[in-house]
Amino acid sequence: MRELTEQEKVRREKVEAVRAICNPYPDRFEITHELKDVRNVEDGVDHIKVAGRIVLMRKMGKMSFLTIRDVSGFIQVSIKIDMVGEENYQFFKDNFDLGDFIGVEGEMFTTHTGEKTIRASRFVFLGKALKPLPEKFHGLTDAEMCYRNRYVDLIMNESTRKRFLLKYEFIKQIRRYLEDKNYIEVETPVLINKPSGALAKPFRSHHNALDIDVYLRIAPETYLKRAVIGGFNKVFEFARCFRNEGMDATHLQDFTMLEAYCSYYNYRDNMKFIEDTLKTVIQKVYGTLLIPIGEKEIDFSKKWEVVSFRDLIQKYVNIDINVYNTQEKLLEVIKEKGIDLDSEVAIEQLGYGKLVDLLYKKVARPYMIEPVFLIEHPIELSPLARANDENPTITDRFQLVINGAEIVNAYSELVDPVEQMKRLEEQARLNANGDPEAMVMDMDYIEAMEYGMPPISGWGMGIDRVIQVLTDTPNIKDNVLFPLMRPLEDQNQ
Repeated sequence: MRELTEQEKVRREKVEAVRAICNPYPDRFEITHELKDVRNVEDGVDHIKVAGRIVLMRKMGKMSFLTIRDVSGFIQVSIKIDMVGEENYQFFKDNFDLGDFIGVEGEMFTTHTGEKTIRASRFVFLGKALKPLPEKFHGLTDAEMCYRNRYVDLIMNESTRKRFLLKYEFIKQIRRYLEDKNYIEVETPVLINKPSGALAKPFRSHHNALDIDVYLRIAPETYLKRAVIGGFNKVFEFARCFRNEGMDATHLQDFTMLEAYCSYYNYRDNMKFIEDTLKTVIQKVYGTLLIPIGEKEIDFSKKWEVVSFRDLIQKYVNIDINVYNTQEKLLEVIKEKGIDLDSEVAIEQLGYGKLVDLLYKKVARPYMIEPVFLIEHPIELSPLARANDENPTITDRFQLVINGAEIVNAYSELVDPVEQMKRLEEQARLNANGDPEAMVMDMDYIEAMEYGMPPISGWGMGIDRVIQVLTDTPNIKDNVLFPLMRPLEDQNQ
């Protein structure tokens, strides 16, 4: 059992002192204004009721000032002995600490320093913080502690509060945009029989009631397509996805993915749709399309460039993937040029498409700063995408890359069940030969396709990733409220 600090012992004693007078943990407090709105109230308005956590406090002889805050706003409060009475004022001085919750009723006024303030006529104790907040001038700056104790990070750091408010405003605006375009939000299962929808290593679990092994979804794709088969022409989902892969500054094993599908669209239609969507949403969230990202400034208002895999790799490393068009040939030239690809699996075990993808990520992607649509992916890299009519070795697919990060993945969907069967058979062969990210056979999905599918184009966007790019945060964990962390030793005791 952890030994309490002296401050923690004192705070626990204060809880008992409060309990002798009132309930230190009451069940409710009626408010008239949110903290984000109350500063707009005109001076002289009385009977304002607000509540929040005390984050600053100056206790004095006959008058005290405190600032209360929540994630979206704050207000200063003055408590005077002649307004609340001597006994109540002494109760406040004796028992309230930084971090405690307080409810206040009073009149709005502006101090001589220009600070909007509520002059309290009544206050209520709403909850004791048994742990003291970090030193107020420094806040919480250790990155790992911010991830482990996000609640303290939110209390202490304005930049964190702003970042998460921006994230949820972004989600709200993009959801509203899709709904205005007649997309319907649906839900698909998290526990599935077959890992499908993307090239990734799945998490495995066991379903006790059914006594079967199941997987956590790596993408909602094949189920959203089932919805299209059933007649939902435009669908989307904000889906938690799980991929049992490596962790780095831009990847997590569990993350939020937005996927959307539109019947009768092709990938070119969706390229235009994505550009319009993001320009609209960024304008609404930021009020501008000129966004500073680190030392750079990206102008999202420009027409976004379109480049092919072949042109991009030729530009940066002078390898023509139309010439080195097999796994053996490409592997040989990669080794000849001494290019070290980042792969958890031996590159000799990877298929041609995966080699092309790793090569592009190594030599080209870090230099792609302005928004760029990357097209003409090898068919081996896109088992669920439609083959190009003129060149069946590539697919009708694009990725949106911004500041060296893949933001959107999209394509014209493969709707031919016979061709899909062949593609999944090849994926299953790669999986059996040691590629853990290759897909497995999914006959249930094939059967659904056999009932008929219209032309479809779909896309997926990692929400945490796009916010990381737009806010220029060094680690994707900075944009996840409560990222999974390895337990500390004392937490296992």
